[in-house]
Amino acid sequence: MFASALALTAPGGRTITVGLPTPQETVEISPLALVAEGRTIVGSYLGSAVPARDIPVFVDLWRAGKLPVEKLISSTIALDEINRAMDLLASGAELRQIIRFDAGTDPAETRA
Repeated sequence: MFASALALTAPGGRTITVGLPTPQETVEISPLALVAEGRTIVGSYLGSAVPARDIPVFVDLWRAGKLPVEKLISSTIALDEINRAMDLLASGAELRQIIRFDAGTDPAETRA
């Protein structure tokens, strides 16, 4: 996908990578094409966030109803289901899971 994204980037454009590829994944890039067409490649790990600065802003947005993080949760699992949950993440069947440490606790009930 990275190679496709780079190929689709217009001259003078910027390709921004997100997420972590597998350690084995590589791509061949022509330095001449980057220089001649003025393209830029930028890596972004976890959105390049600064937690001390950004998390309070995200919490305020969530509390104001402007950042519906609940929509990002694909499932809720019990701690004893962690191995199966990791398999589901690795396969791409699940994207964001909430781990329930206490079977009687609903994560929605613990909001501040």
